[in-house]
Amino acid sequence: MTSLQLSAKEDMLERFLDASARGDLTQVSTLLSHVPSLINQTGYSGWTGLMLAARNGHYEVVEALLSHGHISNLLGRADDGSQRVLPGSDPHQQENYFSRETLDRLSAKRADTVWLEDKQSDPDTVYLLFYNLSPMVRSSQEDDNAGGETKLCRFRYEAVKDLLQKPATVLIFLGVEKRKTPSSSSSSQTVDGIQEPPAWFAINTDDAAAELLKRCRERNCSFPKTPNRDLLKLNEEEAGVVAQARSVLAWHSRYSFCPTCGSSTTLEEGGYKRSCLNLDCRSLKGVHNTCYPRVDPVVIMLVIHPDGNQCLLGRKKIFPVGMFSCLAGFIEPGEAMEEAVRREVEEESGVKVGPVQYVSCQPWPMPSNLMIGCLAVAISTDIKVDENEIEEARWFPRQQVIDSFRGAHPALTMPPRQTIAHQLIRHWIGMNSNL
Repeated sequence: MTSLQLSAKEDMLERFLDASARGDLTQVSTLLSHVPSLINQTGYSGWTGLMLAARNGHYEVVEALLSHGHISNLLGRADDGSQRVLPGSDPHQQENYFSRETLDRLSAKRADTVWLEDKQSDPDTVYLLFYNLSPMVRSSQEDDNAGGETKLCRFRYEAVKDLLQKPATVLIFLGVEKRKTPSSSSSSQTVDGIQEPPAWFAINTDDAAAELLKRCRERNCSFPKTPNRDLLKLNEEEAGVVAQARSVLAWHSRYSFCPTCGSSTTLEEGGYKRSCLNLDCRSLKGVHNTCYPRVDPVVIMLVIHPDGNQCLLGRKKIFPVGMFSCLAGFIEPGEAMEEAVRREVEEESGVKVGPVQYVSCQPWPMPSNLMIGCLAVAISTDIKVDENEIEEARWFPRQQVIDSFRGAHPALTMPPRQTIAHQLIRHWIGMNSNL
């Protein structure tokens, strides 16, 4: 009796998988109405009905299976504890480059003009000099040749006080150094007997780069000319500071005039607000976002094949030879993050996406983006590239991606480790294997 029952169950499963593969929505729905558990079962090949339907491009069947609850199965773990295509949320998320908060921003102090002026002249205050939105950095000849780490040039008040008097100078209060221990501060100022940690400011000026470089006593100082590459050489602590400073300075470079009426504006609140000088401007009435720094949200996603063992990567013409990366695009006004992922993936590659899961984000100060990293599960697999967006897109097997990380696949190159695209790919690889 048991043998006959098992055979009947196996026969029903095979009929369900066959109907899914053929795109027979009527039979799929009928079988599920009798045995709902069929939705998560696999055949001899290890494939579920969803995988077979997506593989063969039967979108109506895929949507029906997802609506019957397959999404929860993809986003978590199976009853037996095995890993599915997307894992559950990780409380110990990867810290992305440009994300480390070395400074306490002290946003409550931005409106305190007396406190800010005192901090500007404090001998322990640190100033960073920017020219054309690039910070002054220094590196050894060895670092230059090897593409090694660079360091920010730090200045004190006496070295920059003349710049602070110039009308074209933009000054940004970045924050104060975070305390590691109660006695770690080296500042000479005290509040209620407790030493205050040093403050940091960023300066952007119209002075010639050559004249600014003369202020630095260190050798091999420069202003990076290719930020997308050169700023990735900073250490994690300084990269986070640059992300904050460069993004705000970039906003000032674009919004020196009021976007509401076109009048001149004045800088306020430590560099985090610009107010129109036209007292009749409607931007001064009520709450308006036109006078505060903006951040442009971008979704960047690693699309996973329904079989869970391939990922979709694309390349632009400007990429180095052999390099592929995650797809990405701007979120449009009034659009949810998940819908932006689905729209951008389909626009660029022709692939349709179902479940979407947030992983982590990364400030990207080129000039002021927030990269929102996601994993997404494809519900179709045919690729039709929009050549205006990307040059090529392919499904890459997990092992090929692993080999690329290990340097064993020279024909395929991953994006730099400082990018969130790199971290998303490693995150996917780490679901089932260790690097």
